[in-house]
Amino acid sequence: MKCPGQDSQYWNASAIFEAACPKCGAPVEFYKDDASRRCPACGHRFVNPKKDFGCAAYCQFAEQCLGTLPEDFAGARDALLKDKVAVEVKRLLRGDFARIGALARAARHAETIAIAEKSNVGVVICSVFLQGIGQDAANQGVAAELLPKLGAKAEVTEQVLALLAEDAARDNGSGNDVGSSAAILDDARRLARLEETLKKQGGAGMETFPEQLRTATGREIASRLLAERAGK
Repeated sequence: MKCPGQDSQYWNASAIFEAACPKCGAPVEFYKDDASRRCPACGHRFVNPKKDFGCAAYCQFAEQCLGTLPEDFAGARDALLKDKVAVEVKRLLRGDFARIGALARAARHAETIAIAEKSNVGVVICSVFLQGIGQDAANQGVAAELLPKLGAKAEVTEQVLALLAEDAARDNGSGNDVGSSAAILDDARRLARLEETLKKQGGAGMETFPEQLRTATGREIASRLLAERAGK
């Protein structure tokens, strides 16, 4: 049985559309089920901007189903891995809703900062969730076992493990000054705690909090949260 959404007999006029080539701006015609198209003007190949690849981001048979995927899609695989990691960590934490809520807030802030700071979003968010499981050694052990099972590439697993180790070293006072990804991880946790503090106690005495953060985006978020709280 063919999925009705992929069967052309059910399509309407919106199933064929044009998208501007991200390289040269020339119009490129797409069918809704195209995974990608090559620009006839400059030859650049890019993914269908309206297509939700969904499970294809993880499926080992994705290229057989959709055709050879362009390099643009590699980043999507890494970014979407965070959703599977989030589900597994929440399952491991079971009924600890306070910790799950704190991790979700930290992950939200980490994503915003990582995008603005041009860091690897998937690696940072996976690290946020995995860091919240328990002790440092346990976090790294779970990560080393879990990520390959979820389809993470070897280099992604290595980057997450390195970030968790760097974060643990800093917490233990034995690490050097953190790099950008570790700074994002640290700021995201602090912002999650700030949200909880503002909810329970208000913002009195928190005026200098933004100065404690390590990224420009983190400081902007903290200042906004404090200003919003002060305006209530």
